[in-house]
Amino acid sequence: MNVNFKLRDLLEAGMHLGHKTNKWNPSMDQYIYGSQDNVHIIDLRKTVSLLNETLTFVENISKNNGLILFIGTKSQASDIVKKYAEECKQFYVNKRWLGGMLTNWETVSNSLNSLNSLNKKINNQNLKLKKKEILQMNRQIEKIEKYLGGLKEMGTVPQAIFVVDVNKDAIAVSEANKLKIPVIGILDTNSSPSGIDYPIPGNDDSRKSIELICSLISSTISKNFKKIDKNEIIKKKDNSKIPTKKEVKEKLKNKKK
Repeated sequence: MNVNFKLRDLLEAGMHLGHKTNKWNPSMDQYIYGSQDNVHIIDLRKTVSLLNETLTFVENISKNNGLILFIGTKSQASDIVKKYAEECKQFYVNKRWLGGMLTNWETVSNSLNSLNSLNKKINNQNLKLKKKEILQMNRQIEKIEKYLGGLKEMGTVPQAIFVVDVNKDAIAVSEANKLKIPVIGILDTNSSPSGIDYPIPGNDDSRKSIELICSLISSTISKNFKKIDKNEIIKKKDNSKIPTKKEVKEKLKNKKK
């Protein structure tokens, strides 16, 4: 893994700060160090270990040109998710998760085809469209762009998803679980680890902590993703192997030797 970080980076980003003790999820007990002033403190030593495991998984996916979907629909995550997904040439949902975005990909794909068709019509001067028609088309384009703009070039379901807030975007987690798509997720003290394949215990409300995790994942993808044609990526997707957790852990052990 060629993206480095230190425990101090997590500390400075406020990753250790959980929710008030009366708002916790008991299943997060394994990741909690203690509490201070009625606020749970996350054990960053465990976060470091799990984050390393996550980045090794992301590295393996990227080396096989797998697609990773960034999901962050809460206000403090929206612009960050878009920025870092675009930086590593990946995809994102940052406004609202519409039910069926993964499990009903065919419908989403049809909407994206409609978007392309509308854009072509508007740019075709030979059609001589009326102002009212152009206005209606622009409204349709804006509506589709708002929710699906980050998926325009994806072409197929991703090989993994990264979710900033697993509570807010629980439907996305559920859909990925149904399709057996691995889920990476930041887990705050009020979250549930259930259905999260690669948990990253940490503060999911702080912009600094969200930006740190997004930047680490984005950098890992950028450094390992091979520049090949998009259609080649889609063609290879079904054949490329998703590394198991056991394989990821073995790779980490070998690096430490």
